[in-house]
Amino acid sequence: QVQLVESGGGSVQAGDSLRLSCAASGRPFSAYVMGWFRQAPGKERQFVAHINYYGTVTGYADSVKGRFTISRGGKDTVYLQMDSLEPEDTAVYYCVAVPSGSDYSQPSLWRSWGQGTQVTVSS
Repeated sequence: QVQLVESGGGSVQAGDSLRLSCAASGRPFSAYVMGWFRQAPGKERQFVAHINYYGTVTGYADSVKGRFTISRGGKDTVYLQMDSLEPEDTAVYYCVAVPSGSDYSQPSLWRSWGQGTQVTVSS
């Protein structure tokens, strides 16, 4: 089992940048595919990005491609660098992990979820 704790959320203005961090513990971090989802109140969970075991393969939702960057640090940390933030990015962001998978956009694929960190972007 992997425990995930997100941090780095906050309130910013449109066009600003923010970097989210996820700390993993309980199992070797490098053995898992990692990712980020987000969810706004009253809306469905939305896939944001994923990264493979070694940080060599990444994938992004079309809505964040070119603005967000997912990366891994060491064995137990994953980051989400968010640039050119828009009000539509406002949501609770969740760090996720799974040993392996195929369609990473499906929430049911992911085995471990963090508690979430709030990101609010104002106009």
